[in-house]
Amino acid sequence: MNPFSELTLPNGTVIPNRLAKAAMEENMADGNHAPSDRLIRLYQAWAEGGIGLMITGNVMVDRRAMTGPGGVVLETAQSMDRFEEWARVAQSQGAQVWMQINHPGRQMPAALGQETIAPSAIAIDLGNLSSQFSKPRQMNEEDIADVKRRFVRTAQLAKQAGFNGVQIHAAHGYLLSQFLSPITNQRNDRWGGSIENRARLLVDIVKEVRQAVGKNFAVAVKINSADFQRGGFSPDDAKKVVAMLNPLKLDLIELSGGSYEAPAMLGQSRDGRTLAREAYFLEFAKDIATVADMPVMVTGGIRRYQVVEQVLSSGIDMAGMGTALAVDPKLPAAWRSDRSATALLRTISWKNKVMASAAHMAMVKYQLRRLSKGKSSNPGVLPVFALLEQRLQTGMQNRNYRRKMSGSPVPA
Repeated sequence: MNPFSELTLPNGTVIPNRLAKAAMEENMADGNHAPSDRLIRLYQAWAEGGIGLMITGNVMVDRRAMTGPGGVVLETAQSMDRFEEWARVAQSQGAQVWMQINHPGRQMPAALGQETIAPSAIAIDLGNLSSQFSKPRQMNEEDIADVKRRFVRTAQLAKQAGFNGVQIHAAHGYLLSQFLSPITNQRNDRWGGSIENRARLLVDIVKEVRQAVGKNFAVAVKINSADFQRGGFSPDDAKKVVAMLNPLKLDLIELSGGSYEAPAMLGQSRDGRTLAREAYFLEFAKDIATVADMPVMVTGGIRRYQVVEQVLSSGIDMAGMGTALAVDPKLPAAWRSDRSATALLRTISWKNKVMASAAHMAMVKYQLRRLSKGKSSNPGVLPVFALLEQRLQTGMQNRNYRRKMSGSPVPA
């Protein structure tokens, strides 16, 4: 299939091509957790690059629960003008723009100084780096109800700001993914146990978001094809979740994989079979797509036109890219005249997979910072340099976040 052919979603929306910018964490909010000028400039670069669908970096539904400092938060209509500008600029060249909405659960850095909640009180195991995350408190019914309300409210505000849709993040080990996994969800109430119970929170949120935003606003979900941990969320689980989502009139489902403990989304899967290909999760996705009534998107390592063609010819509807578009935001436009164009970061050969994952993310964020300043990317940056720079910046942002939160009431 031609990557530049249109895709019509179930709600009637037409995406101009089959190429999507997948979500990446930019950490470029202003002092009010709203989109900064630099963040908006970054999305202008992607808008000019010819992408058909843009999914924002995760926007948090609760400023007490962050994947990292400098993250965008949308809880109230405060700073709505900044979100409206973000949507307008991202859409300026015809792309559809969806806001990814998220809650980290236990994957919130301890350095942020906030209480961590999760389905069960199970700490993250990162070996010597485990202390970077606090042991979470098991959520009670009030916590669960509050999270559902916040996802719905953020989706409503995204629509008000002019975005074309939302993507509910239930992958990569964040809160909704934690509910789906039997490793992180060991509850014995209606939220745990069977896959039907573990998927209940996600299904409830999708139902309530759809009801709140109406049929003309796109609603999508991102889930893992697997979490690549023994006894964890499996491809069979993913198929069952997709089947449960089928009646809810989703417009798209994105399939990825992994978590902080098994960072398969960065090509560091514990399953060696997925490392042999550029599209890490394609084989899983092809199987899961057989039960999906909605369009399917695959993300993970795609950087060549020929791989996009392979993805689309296998029955997948959209190809999502992250790192490649951080290296070259105009890659889709380049493919119209040069199908050999690609975008590569320097290879990391470190044996410690957790540190290699952190360095990879730091290298990506290094490119994003350059693009946000109007500079070209530098894909040859040394991993250790990018990691050190990222840690210095994160340290400063952590201090600013703690200072702000210590004297700031949280909106209800």
